[in-house]
Amino acid sequence: MSLHPSLQSYADAWTHSVEAILELVQPLPEAQWNLATPCPAWSVRDVVSHVIGLDCEMLGDPRPIHTLPRDLYHVRTDIQRYMEMQVDVRRHHTGPEMTAELEYTIIRRSRQLRNESREPSAALRGPLGTETTLEAAMRLRAFDVWLHEQDLRTALGQPGNLDSPGALITRDMLLAGLAKVVAREAGAPPGTAVVVDVQGPVEFLRTVRVDAEGRGSVDGSPSLGPAVTLSLDWETYFRLAAGRVRHQAVGDRVKTEGDAELAQAILDNFAVTP
Repeated sequence: MSLHPSLQSYADAWTHSVEAILELVQPLPEAQWNLATPCPAWSVRDVVSHVIGLDCEMLGDPRPIHTLPRDLYHVRTDIQRYMEMQVDVRRHHTGPEMTAELEYTIIRRSRQLRNESREPSAALRGPLGTETTLEAAMRLRAFDVWLHEQDLRTALGQPGNLDSPGALITRDMLLAGLAKVVAREAGAPPGTAVVVDVQGPVEFLRTVRVDAEGRGSVDGSPSLGPAVTLSLDWETYFRLAAGRVRHQAVGDRVKTEGDAELAQAILDNFAVTP
């Protein structure tokens, strides 16, 4: 195995999720490829197209030459236009065409990972010409593919893998944005502590502390006098943090204690993914 040991967990998580996606979509009748998912404006076909497209980019394949229709009103930013290209180019592909391309992409990408000998710090070209590292790119792929596996499971009514390897990477990726949500987006005042208590297949308790300069930090120690405590289950947490649902739709699954106005501001700004 030539893959650097620090990258193995990301490769394993990607493999677990992408193979689960293939298993989910292989038996689908054509009509179910058009089902809406929690990923805004994307169908089952669109989500699978996105997964295929970004793994093709990890393989170094050229991006498709394609003009987006003008009536895609959910596409507003440069990054959305970038992501939509791989999706729209496959919008008329049949189910069998989609599964065949996904299966072939998994084979190619798995072979690439087996032969990957670069260091985690190796520079890669990311979306829109941004520069990233191999480690950051692989972490992001594991996160992205697990989230999209869950989008498909929700659309198809087949829950599962809420505690799989990708779930733990997703937890860490989403928690990385929690301090900004509390300190900057919700405007929690200096000296504030906010506790987030998550139960279920993935359990954790984190405290966001806002320092005298208004900067937030996250740690695993409980606070004796938090301004706000949010208690919710893992599925609700990641769906809120990933922008899959608004808190008004899952109010019965989120318990808040403390400053009601601050709790409302945190929940209004809970999504950390674009």
